[in-house]
Amino acid sequence: MRHNQLRAFHFVAIHGSFSVAAEKLKISQPAVSDRVKKLEQNYDTLLIRRHNKKITLTETGKKILILTKQLFEVEQQIEDYISETGRELAGSIRIIADSASHVLNILSAFRKKYPTVKVILKSGNSEEVENALRTFDADIGIMPNLSNKLDIGMKFLGSSKIIAFGQPEYLNPNKSILKMADVKKLPIIFRETGSTTRKIVEEEAKKQGVRLRPVIEVEGREAMRELVASGAGIGFISEAEFVTDNRVVTVSLQGKGLIMNETVAYLKQRSNVRVIKNFLSMVNKHISMNTS
Repeated sequence: MRHNQLRAFHFVAIHGSFSVAAEKLKISQPAVSDRVKKLEQNYDTLLIRRHNKKITLTETGKKILILTKQLFEVEQQIEDYISETGRELAGSIRIIADSASHVLNILSAFRKKYPTVKVILKSGNSEEVENALRTFDADIGIMPNLSNKLDIGMKFLGSSKIIAFGQPEYLNPNKSILKMADVKKLPIIFRETGSTTRKIVEEEAKKQGVRLRPVIEVEGREAMRELVASGAGIGFISEAEFVTDNRVVTVSLQGKGLIMNETVAYLKQRSNVRVIKNFLSMVNKHISMNTS
């Protein structure tokens, strides 16, 4: 197996194009195609399907891509280690967040200290956060609650209560607390399966002997908020994430288990990647300042 064959496959896979891979590698497109073809022939396995100028990875190709991401990241770590003292932190950091509100202060401080680092932020629920970290498609995850997976490292930022919110026709803001038996009678809007907020609310309802059935299931927090604000039903959110909106009111929920933690997640095996290590250092400072 030749290093340049793996590198050619890697660049084609991450860019989804032989021509783009050739441009990035600064070699001809036929040379890229030849290297990938030889890699496949040497091991008698198909890694990339070509059809009408479009490419897709086979299952084997997808698994190899995760391994090549690790391989070339280790190369980058070696380069970073050798030149760390004399080179400014640059490049990009990819963050996937269930809610970015948890780390806005940390992101602001990170950007001020490392202005040459591009921050790429996308949203996703807890399952998507963990998957993105494992497939090397994200460097840092922001997610509620602690993962019990051994390969995921966590840094605890804080916690807040989960509350119900909706228009006054559904919720009485003067009511001190809402029981799950009362929640069941209301039109419920849940986020998609994989949402930690939904999971916590459903588990607490089950403890109280109540099964909640949503009238609407929607993907994403912002879409859920707008549906609730429009009067379609009630939703659930942590107090830390709730943004004041004169279209809705909030009510506390009955249940000791309705607590949402705020955590920074990362893949333990990548904790020494320079940009990840520096971001986690910023997180540690933030935690230290808020606990001292």
